[in-house]
Amino acid sequence: MTNPPRRTRATEAFFGRRSGKTLKTQQVAVLSDVLPALKLDLSGPAPQPLAALWPQPVTEIRLEIGFGGGEHLLHQARQAPGTGFIGVEPFINSMAKMLAVLDAEGLNNIRVHDDDATQVLDWLPDGCLDRIDLLYPDPWHKKKHWKRRFVSQVNLDRFARVLKPGGRFGFASDIETYVNWTLAHIEAHPDFAWTARTAADWRGPWPQWPGTRYEAKAIREGRTPCYLEFERRA
Repeated sequence: MTNPPRRTRATEAFFGRRSGKTLKTQQVAVLSDVLPALKLDLSGPAPQPLAALWPQPVTEIRLEIGFGGGEHLLHQARQAPGTGFIGVEPFINSMAKMLAVLDAEGLNNIRVHDDDATQVLDWLPDGCLDRIDLLYPDPWHKKKHWKRRFVSQVNLDRFARVLKPGGRFGFASDIETYVNWTLAHIEAHPDFAWTARTAADWRGPWPQWPGTRYEAKAIREGRTPCYLEFERRA
């Protein structure tokens, strides 16, 4: 069996370009030598228990969709060696950058997927995740492209299926229209509740937040980041 075919913009693409500048020799090497061992094999069913994906026991499992340069994913993996992380990033330059750091530091609690995150969500068993993070996703500014925004009714259904009761979905963005879009979709979904009680709950990042290059760029350009957290209802 082979891995599922890559999705295209004509089907269900929630991401943009797949590559940027020509990869350096070291980046090509890490993709050849490191990626195969850490890449999820979606050709068959997920292992039971899912924790078998990692060589050491893990007490929690988290998914990060679109990890970019890997700043948040790597930081969390360092801080929580007893947690298993799945990172999804279709942009190959970012994947190479993250894997180079992972390999240099010897981190062994991250597994990855280099294509559409919905493929992973559909492969995962019910109620297996403790947290999903979607940080600074592509906002698809033009209204005709809003259907490509990752937050949607169908993807929230996917999140609800794979999250444990009480599990969390974290969303960060500096784009006001996407923040409002997300809040509207959450309000309309029966399986999620916004956890904020005061403005401070969404104005400041979550504990142990390392910052990301996208966040730094937004602040430099005068945009205000927003940090939303939602709980999977029991």
